[in-house]
Amino acid sequence: MDDLELADWRERVARLYLSDGDLAGFRAGRDTLFTTHPQSPIPPAQRSGFRGVRYFPANPEAVVEAPLRPASGELRVDTGGPDGVIAYRRVAVADTPWGPLTLWWIEAYGGGLFVPLRDGTCGRETYGGGRYLTDTVKGTFGRGVELLPGDRVRLDANYLYNPSCAYDDRWACPLAPPENRVEVPLRAGELAYHG
Repeated sequence: MDDLELADWRERVARLYLSDGDLAGFRAGRDTLFTTHPQSPIPPAQRSGFRGVRYFPANPEAVVEAPLRPASGELRVDTGGPDGVIAYRRVAVADTPWGPLTLWWIEAYGGGLFVPLRDGTCGRETYGGGRYLTDTVKGTFGRGVELLPGDRVRLDANYLYNPSCAYDDRWACPLAPPENRVEVPLRAGELAYHG
């Protein structure tokens, strides 16, 4: 039944990301999922005392539009687990005020857009391995990364979130590669988790 629970988790995450709610409502919905769903990344023993994910306050300056330029090449990550080696293909680079960020396509059945990011807050205020703006395989559509007409993208760092491995080491997560590391501290989105 774990597979069906995981399918339900992904559907609920996708519905939350595609909802019309504001940032506060989105965060409240995410906290509910993290507290109640069997596939939550919060360890089961910590869920009863879980009071919600910690976030930076909403930051309107963390929303930017950036031009996209084509990119090519591949990154291969050995998960060390049942997924084996995962290939990610560069599809574009966003020239943001924070620095260039590569948008990746997951080369697996169904594919998916993936934008990991490590910024100047990582390891101090936020998870040391970095956070994600989107991982559409996991249902995180439309809030952190929105593709715009004319080879542009809207990035909203208020939706930066920790990968599952930030909560519990039972998860294996790809981290931000060197080309998605920026020095700028992005004080937006999710803070480090302390269980």
